[in-house]
Amino acid sequence: MKVVLFSGTTEGRRLSRTLAAMGAEVTVCVATPYGAEEQGQCAGVRVHVGRLEPADMVALLRQADLCIDATHPYAEVATGNIRQAAAAAGVVCKRLLRQPSPLPRDSLAAQDAAGAAALLQKTTGNILLTTGAKELSAFSGLDPQRLYPRVLPLTESLQACEAAGIPHRNIIAMQGPFTTEMNIALLRQFSVRYLVTKDGGSQGGFAQKAEAAQETGATLVVIRRPADSGETEEQILAFCKGLIS
Repeated sequence: MKVVLFSGTTEGRRLSRTLAAMGAEVTVCVATPYGAEEQGQCAGVRVHVGRLEPADMVALLRQADLCIDATHPYAEVATGNIRQAAAAAGVVCKRLLRQPSPLPRDSLAAQDAAGAAALLQKTTGNILLTTGAKELSAFSGLDPQRLYPRVLPLTESLQACEAAGIPHRNIIAMQGPFTTEMNIALLRQFSVRYLVTKDGGSQGGFAQKAEAAQETGATLVVIRRPADSGETEEQILAFCKGLIS
């Protein structure tokens, strides 16, 4: 069985290795060299690095027996493109979903990054942004002196911070996963009053952020997930076992 798996998540990487161990030929598609670094090397798994144009995506899927979308829960555009390409190629597409997290008491919820910025407009105090470098522009209306973005230690991340006018002393360039203790240390080090996050689920460290916010008295500002539908890792793996057996 040939599987094309669009990854970028911990469970996507785990699923690709499991399928390869079961005898499937797996092609993992990641958007960046960082994604390829995280994926690593595994027998039976070929990694394609770089964003695919729709026509190239369709051509790749026509050679597959199954398409699995294991991109991030917030990768709404990518998921739409993958579904359209799979339909055009005539191949079954399975969307791997993470379980959403319950919102802690006293947290604030927003539909997107712009909504989170609007909630913070009339507040005071430092803000830890854990939503990624791509979302920084949404917070341009806030005083950059208040913003402490935690971003991946990549050149493009630092460039995004500089473009947003973030003081260099405020930039936290680190790669997770982050424990509750590490989050607490950062919140206290920078006297953070608000922690802005996406609901990355248990795999994305949401619980550790929520616990740290509660411990330090910071307010959690959660950007809720876009509407989506799909299956769990266990359900997709069971489906694949049925195809291989």
